[in-house]
Amino acid sequence: MPNPLHFEAHAEIYDRARPPYPAALWDRLRDNELLRYGTRVIELGAGTGLATGPMLRAGASVTVVEPGPALAARLRLHCPEATVHVGSAETAPLPSAAFDLAVAATAVHWFDLDVVLPKLHRALVPGGHFAVWWNTYGDLSVAVTPFRERVAAIVARRDLSAQSPAAEPDIDAWARQLTETGYFVTIHVEQFSWTIELSSDQIRDLFTTFSNWTATEADEAGRAVHDLGGHVVEHYVTPLIVFERAEQV
Repeated sequence: MPNPLHFEAHAEIYDRARPPYPAALWDRLRDNELLRYGTRVIELGAGTGLATGPMLRAGASVTVVEPGPALAARLRLHCPEATVHVGSAETAPLPSAAFDLAVAATAVHWFDLDVVLPKLHRALVPGGHFAVWWNTYGDLSVAVTPFRERVAAIVARRDLSAQSPAAEPDIDAWARQLTETGYFVTIHVEQFSWTIELSSDQIRDLFTTFSNWTATEADEAGRAVHDLGGHVVEHYVTPLIVFERAEQV
């Protein structure tokens, strides 16, 4: 099964390999006045600060919770203004009514929601919001590229009885799951399509960070890019779901 400690073991590679979130996502958060100067943010599962940095640059004050000490150390280097707590979303102590916005960027699928959702509900002010997003590596609405054909061939050779693939979050399913307990209400759902050009080394590093990919498979993905000319254009999607804190639970 995928292991969340995989990221901690590859903290250096994770730090340099993971692509940024698209500019359109940050524009939407600002346009909807969820992220602005003075916004008090609690970010869970912050990794090395991929989402933390843009929020700080937008003028927010950001408190982060990250379970991996090596990941958290890199986050502190990148984002010295952030308040960093090393620990899990489930166990980290959060003050009541202290935050305007909670964020889970490529992290919500690791949480025990029975513990985390009521904790976030208490930590947010009345009228506060919870924003969830993630990068999906591959856009199913785009014609399959030669590189994606090679990726599919690698995955097809797996013994799925021995290794389960990481769950790619489904936007509608997550909107339902995160509201079914009554702590939050969905107010905005959107998906952003974008592209990025990556080299063979960048692909190898990126796929190494995927918790359901082996080192051998990541090497093979890197060789595929080399065979295809050394660079590929990847088509990605970033779903965004915004919830409002429910007043009555």
